[in-house]
Amino acid sequence: MNRFFLIVILFSLFTIKCNRQIKSNLKIEKIFLDKSDTTKNCYTIIYPPKQPWGGYLFLIPGFGETAENVLQQTDLPKRLAQNGILTVIPTFQDGIFSFSVDSLSQQSLDRILNDVITKYKFADQKFYVGGFSIGGSCAIKYAENSTVKPAAVFAIDPPLDFERFYNSAKRNIRLSKVSEVNQENIYMIDRLEKETGGSPQTNITEYYNLSPYSFSDTTQTAVKKLINIPLRIYTEPDINWWLNERGADFTNINATECSSMINELNRLGNKNAELITTQNKGYRKPDNKRHPHSWSIVDNDELIKWLLK
Repeated sequence: MNRFFLIVILFSLFTIKCNRQIKSNLKIEKIFLDKSDTTKNCYTIIYPPKQPWGGYLFLIPGFGETAENVLQQTDLPKRLAQNGILTVIPTFQDGIFSFSVDSLSQQSLDRILNDVITKYKFADQKFYVGGFSIGGSCAIKYAENSTVKPAAVFAIDPPLDFERFYNSAKRNIRLSKVSEVNQENIYMIDRLEKETGGSPQTNITEYYNLSPYSFSDTTQTAVKKLINIPLRIYTEPDINWWLNERGADFTNINATECSSMINELNRLGNKNAELITTQNKGYRKPDNKRHPHSWSIVDNDELIKWLLK
């Protein structure tokens, strides 16, 4: 457990150089809903250089990521600003370790969104939402249930089916030697049991409620809410990397449910639901280390063209 949090903390420190570079070109502001607590309930805004703005986009970090991490890993906010789109990077009620798809995080997102709409008089502006990893899960879950519907949604390699996530984490632990057990799997199993009150075997309904998409939910309750919303999901299913570097297979990665969700949406009539698969684009900064689960798999300029159309 300690090793997992050490990795997250170290990852959060790799921000200074890139952040300075972006700040030199764009106005960036951090706003706190509660000024007495600077660890949560806040958001970072990246402003376009001139008005009028063409809309605003909520960009939701992955688990453990700060806004500074996001600005280091992707230049998407900078590109959006150059195209007249204001970017908001939120930090929810539980801080950077918010689970994003739970009700507390969804309510926190709603609160921040309403604050932005009121402050900048965005009632008539186009609203977009997207995110990386569980931040992408959050974006899709919010689009399914929010009263303020986004014009378009995107997610970068998101875990969508938490029944699958739980079972694959359990299997991964079972297949591992005691000394090689991935601490992240242990943490996520504990977190899922806390959020749902049990396992998929004992409380499957809560897993359906938590998940933006559920393969085994034959009622398609969640996915039907997205029939009329343009959606893009990005994934880089480099199975050989996962096998060699992590001892993982297709049952452990997000690509399976990403493709399943898009397939079901297409069959339900959403022709604006797309799966974008990439090859050899996943690298993490600052050292450009290879990892297919990365912000970098997105062609930012092409994504912005899609959003604006």
